[in-house]
Amino acid sequence: MKIGITCYPTYGGSGAVATELGLELARRGHEVHFISYASPFRLRGFVERVTYHEVVTTEYPLFEQSPYALALAVKQHEVALREGLEIMHVHYAIPHAATAWLAKQMLRPDHDLRVVTTLHGTDITLVGQDPSYYTLTKFSIEQSDAVTAVSNYLREETYRSFGCVGCDVRVIPNFISTAEYHPQPSGSRRTPLAPPGHKVLIHISNFRPIKRVRDVIRIFAGVRSAMPATLVLIGDGPERDAAEQETDRLGLGHDVRFFGKVDQVSDVLRSSDLFLLPSQTESFGLAALEAMACGVPVIASDVGGLPEVVVNGETGFLAPVGAVDEMVDRARSILSDAARLARMRAAASEHALVFSAERIVPVYESLYQECLGR
Repeated sequence: MKIGITCYPTYGGSGAVATELGLELARRGHEVHFISYASPFRLRGFVERVTYHEVVTTEYPLFEQSPYALALAVKQHEVALREGLEIMHVHYAIPHAATAWLAKQMLRPDHDLRVVTTLHGTDITLVGQDPSYYTLTKFSIEQSDAVTAVSNYLREETYRSFGCVGCDVRVIPNFISTAEYHPQPSGSRRTPLAPPGHKVLIHISNFRPIKRVRDVIRIFAGVRSAMPATLVLIGDGPERDAAEQETDRLGLGHDVRFFGKVDQVSDVLRSSDLFLLPSQTESFGLAALEAMACGVPVIASDVGGLPEVVVNGETGFLAPVGAVDEMVDRARSILSDAARLARMRAAASEHALVFSAERIVPVYESLYQECLGR
């Protein structure tokens, strides 16, 4: 098949999943074309059967802001026409599903491009419900040839918020590549992230307010008061300054490491003992899944799609949003008991196999074939 993929190329779950999907499809023999304003952050170097097409906007004095969505629709149409695309798979409803529909309208009647839209979270729960975008979001979903959501929670939220007449929103969860995300091989040395004897806690996100990064710092403070520990923070975003200030306020500077953006996090995860994700909401929790695949138990909020990923009491623990003290107690109970930590490591990596690319990518392939057969 010839497949176009449009996603946000920046550091975040939707772009990561879209890129990994494209790479897996290419490995399976499909021709994949990424279309966005920048190369996706996980698209590294040359990959056979993968092409990147840059969307370039025009600067013109009349435009206060460059009309990126229109330029994207033109580029999607151009690539579909030149490359003979059969599927345009867009990730995140606004504006990608809308531009894909527009690109499809501009094609010849005999070029039957199929549009598949994958909903990832805030495109439904936040952006899509803004009055400025609600009608267009609903229209774009209803006009897609197929719609998927990354969790049962997000599927139900889509129906609740938009109704979506005639839509069958299918759940296809996020996935991990077991070649990259796997536990530490027996006998191998961990990447040195902390002084000897320290437990390593880790958080990965785009540092948006809903990630509650200051809660991460507070949880770590509670853990460090009971045992030697180091906190590793990967990512960047609007809450980083606040996180750094909280770190200084609590006197944790020497034991908290801000790594910034890291493209390949698997080695860092494998060298960690516990993953913290106390988010306000998560439609799935890809970072938690990646941690579990590397054999790292997770302490997370009991919200959104996280209960579909983290098995409470087996692969980690779930607690109410903002329940810092409870999360501290749970973290201490894992890290202070070597046997329990080992059991949870094994359970986490085992459960993550449910979300392996080998299981999930064929589901997308079947959906594409179904769309083309209509």
